[in-house]
Amino acid sequence: MENLVIKSEKLPEMIDKITKDYMVFAPVEENEYSTFMKIEKAEDMNLEYLLPRVPTKSIFFKQTETLFKFTPGRKGDIKPIELPNEEHIIFGIRPCDARSFTMLDPVFQGDFKDPFYNSKRDKAIFIGLSCNQPEINCFCTSFDDSPTSSKNVDILFTDIGEKYHVEVVTEKGEKLIGKIKSLFDSASKDDEEARKKVEDEAIKAITRKMNLDGIVLKLDKMFDHELWHNTAIKCIGCGICTYLCPTCHCFDMQDESTLKEGARIRVWDSCMYPEYTNHAAGHNPRPARMNRVRNRVYHKFSYFPKNSDVTACTGCGRCIDYCPVNIDIIDIIAKVGET
Repeated sequence: MENLVIKSEKLPEMIDKITKDYMVFAPVEENEYSTFMKIEKAEDMNLEYLLPRVPTKSIFFKQTETLFKFTPGRKGDIKPIELPNEEHIIFGIRPCDARSFTMLDPVFQGDFKDPFYNSKRDKAIFIGLSCNQPEINCFCTSFDDSPTSSKNVDILFTDIGEKYHVEVVTEKGEKLIGKIKSLFDSASKDDEEARKKVEDEAIKAITRKMNLDGIVLKLDKMFDHELWHNTAIKCIGCGICTYLCPTCHCFDMQDESTLKEGARIRVWDSCMYPEYTNHAAGHNPRPARMNRVRNRVYHKFSYFPKNSDVTACTGCGRCIDYCPVNIDIIDIIAKVGET
């Protein structure tokens, strides 16, 4: 498909046009952080942040979501929730967050196809935004990815100065661009070279690496290693690493009701909490924080690769950036590799 460019000054016009036909989500500044929210006009969004604090999984797998309502009692009934059927655009998604759906999709589109996730996922158009200046804890290149990767998006925008280089990747993207084609021009040789320069400099800026060679086999042999105890001593069990991880997907079901009506609600949960694995009989297979710290690492770097043939980490660095006690997943995997 032909690569295009759009002048930076025309980007607001493009956003205002697509909001008329689509529900558009984009990074919005909120309390000095950035988060993906529905926008009504271009001036609502803020593209200055590299990564929104909460990843885009929150659009498809909501933090709190009503699954159905019910009327209790012998004559009670269940009232299903109407699923969304509106096409929507995720504008400004970074390549690492787009890649997270290669891990979320097997969970919600596997043996059981979750209708709440898929009703939104199937209608989504991803417009990616390359990372010109990765942050210190970014390590997406450790997963054969790139800060300018177009693998998991429908369209990729790359800021090349006074214009954006636009790579149209899928038929979805081509259909969308076709509706607003007048805003774009064909990319010149200089534009292509400028995009390549952004890619080269962005990759060079990523200095942190995670060596995954043989990690699955090494984890198989160190289930009772002191590393998990030493890491757990530092951990305070707050769950930030899981809530802000673009691939974590633990949830709990809660029934909330009055005497006359009720609802079953799905809410985010965390494997870092002792209640998460507490059995009805009172037994807890992961009673100590060490068990939970170890499980989180094993889930991402052992169980998920074995079950889905992909490591459940994108290298976004959020768990490192926001951990209040500075636990570093790159350092943990490095110690595993040294064992």
